[in-house]
Formats: sequence, structure tokens, C-alpha cells
Amino acid sequence: MEKKWREELDGLVEALGIKSKPVAVTFTNEGSGGERGRKVWICNALKQAARGRSFAIDTETSACPGGSWHCGFTPPPQGEAWRGLQWFLTRGEKLTSSIVSFHRMQSLAAPPPLGMAERMFMGPVKEAEMRPDLVIFLVNAEQACRLVFLDHYWDGIPLRAELTGSLCSSAIAHPLVTGRTNVTFGDWTARRMQKYGPEVIFVSVPYERIGNLVAAVPECSAGTAELEIPQGFLHRQT
Repeated sequence: MEKKWREELDGLVEALGIKSKPVAVTFTNEGSGGERGRKVWICNALKQAARGRSFAIDTETSACPGGSWHCGFTPPPQGEAWRGLQWFLTRGEKLTSSIVSFHRMQSLAAPPPLGMAERMFMGPVKEAEMRPDLVIFLVNAEQACRLVFLDHYWDGIPLRAELTGSLCSSAIAHPLVTGRTNVTFGDWTARRMQKYGPEVIFVSVPYERIGNLVAAVPECSAGTAELEIPQGFLHRQT
């Protein structure tokens, strides 16, 4: 099968001046490829994938219990393990104030895709062997703005962003489950631990939306279309 996704983003990446490699994320029960044999944090794999490496991640190679849970490889912790997670989020990481606010964070977000797939491939779109389910862009604020406007150029449907929660939840699970493009800053712990630069914003686009987004580049001023301002508008602003 022709792997059209490998070349599909070239014009978009060039037009927006994106330096990091767009990352393909594919969930599957089949296939091979990517680096296996050593454990990796999903938030770290995302950073390395944007630099050119590829990973096959499953229950054995995911180093983070939270990442395994949010990406649907394992069920959420139960009993004492759940109480320990509550304590860690509220007293250890200090990312939320109480077990009540922690509960809201979990219950009001899109549920993880539990049991959906055996493994996840993550790597540069240019090297993806399988059709991506998501394309994740690591970009700056201006590039994120342009991607958002290109994304809804054709249908005008406003973005409903999920900004909170873990990086693997907001950048992977949420857009995967909802089928909606998402913009997130990730969680503070992942950013700090993996040393993401202060300018990095994550824009996750379900692959089925990529064609329209690419097609908008020459039509939309957030892409390469020339901005045209009528003389009457200029007169009113002087």
C-alpha cells in the first residue's frame, strides 16, 4: 500500500516553518518496527520521536504506569494503588489540591481507550510503516495558532481543547477517543522531567482530519494565501 502520509505534510511543514518532525502515533494489534527491548516513558518517546527515533510501546516497554493506563494498555489502579496515586498527585506532585479535584480531573476527561490495542507505534511520520491514527506537532505558539486555523478552515467548528491532565492523556488519549484536534501544554511534571523547551506546545490532529488541513494551506492566510484587506477596512482603521 502506498504510504502517502510520508510525503503528505511536506508543504505544511515548510509553510509553517516547523522544525521538529511531525510524530505519527498508531495503535494496532499487528505489525512490527520501532525500538523494543528497553522501557521508555511515553512523554520521553514523544520528544525523541520528534527528533527522529521510532518506538513500539506496550505493557512491557512502557516505563510509566500512568502512561500505560492513559493509553489504554492497563486498567486504572485499584484499592491501595489508587489511594497511593491520589496521595502522589495531591501531596507528591502537588498538581491538584485534593482527592475531590483529582476525581474531577479524571471523571470529566475523555476515558482512556482501555483494551483497544496491544501496542502503539510512535515515530516520525516520514518513517511510519502504518497509517497514523494521530499526528502530533511539537510547535511554538504562532505555529500552533496557524495549525488551529488551518484545522477548522473548512468546517468552522471551534476547537474544544483539553488542556489539563497528563501529557499522554491530553496529547494522545483525548484526541484519539474524541476524534477532535487538541492543543495542550502537557502536564508540568512531564515538561520538567523530560526537559521540554518553554516554547513547546503540542497539537494533536486525528489523521482523518489531516487531508483537509493540508488542503487549507494554499487557501487560508494561516497557510500561504495572501491576506487581502479592502480599502474601506483600511480607511476605517486610520
